[in-house]
Amino acid sequence: MASSKDYLEYVLELLRETDDISYKKMMGEFILYKNNVIFGGIYDNRFLVKKVESLSKSGLKEQIPYPSAKPMLLIDSEDPDEIKEIVDKVYLDLTK
Repeated sequence: MASSKDYLEYVLELLRETDDISYKKMMGEFILYKNNVIFGGIYDNRFLVKKVESLSKSGLKEQIPYPSAKPMLLIDSEDPDEIKEIVDKVYLDLTK
């Protein structure tokens, strides 16, 4: 099942406090970038971020974005400040 443009717009609104966010549509889903670094995506209308060390004790639930993919973490918060903190942690871990 492909993700909807409406869900993308919803996630982008949640990311309004996070700087330098962009996206690309790919095979019916959306890949999310911060400063041109992939940090997550929208898969089957689920907002997922990469699983990184700094989120290992976050309590976020693992999800598989698509068959044979590595597990990612489901963002189920609607708090833009909390989401900014999560995305910033992922970005910092990915750019170490």
